[in-house]
Amino acid sequence: MNRKQFLFFGSLAFAVPGNLLGASKRNKSKCFVLVHGAWHGGWCWKKVTPLLQANGYSVYTPTLTGLGDRSHLLHPDVTLDTHINDIVSFIEFEDLKNVILVGHSYAGMVITGVAERISSRLSSLVYLDAFLPENGKAVVDYLPPAPQEQPSVEPWRVKPITDAAGFGVSDAHDAEWVNKRLCDQPLRTLIQPVKTTLQDKDIRRVFVQFTQTPWFSEAAARAQKKQFFFYQLLTGGHDAMITKPKELADILLKDKAKM
Repeated sequence: MNRKQFLFFGSLAFAVPGNLLGASKRNKSKCFVLVHGAWHGGWCWKKVTPLLQANGYSVYTPTLTGLGDRSHLLHPDVTLDTHINDIVSFIEFEDLKNVILVGHSYAGMVITGVAERISSRLSSLVYLDAFLPENGKAVVDYLPPAPQEQPSVEPWRVKPITDAAGFGVSDAHDAEWVNKRLCDQPLRTLIQPVKTTLQDKDIRRVFVQFTQTPWFSEAAARAQKKQFFFYQLLTGGHDAMITKPKELADILLKDKAKM
């Protein structure tokens, strides 16, 4: 690079508005990382994100490998560990601290694994109608046995178990938006057990129940027994972040105020 090029590119740095350079550093003390569930992507938080940001919080919505805008990376070797690594790496590379780590549905497995790795960077774990895994258990351990007659050309990927309506999305416009974005889930993410040795007292935990679905009701009951901070939002279906974004944001903000 010659002297003129150096001066030109150096001047660009000074031309960047200060609010852009400082935004990440300024807001890292108030930080949500929202992790989506199976078949979804970071897109599902679209309605909740601006509500949290309007209250002064930084909000991050990473997409897990093989899903959403990263569906082109779907392959047989994607595991639960892959998804845990996705979030660990994201938090570390962004150098986030005091993270309120939120996991929806399947992502209860993911955030549990993340806490095992980088609990010092987290201020709380929030389970939204999510699996609440015990050490050595996988998603399939909490579900009824799948029907045997399910032939597939690619048995390593699991098609969405339902459409938007089954996730509780009744608005026609929202349902169309969701149905266009649901993707196949890597099978190994659902059958790999999670490792968790942290005790409940080691990190603040919250559970928000959206539905009366048996496995999430069971998780909710265990969370209450363990004396998690507990909330219910039973009017929006499993995808309440889409159907009841304000109500969900209000719960997250109300809980944050208690910390």
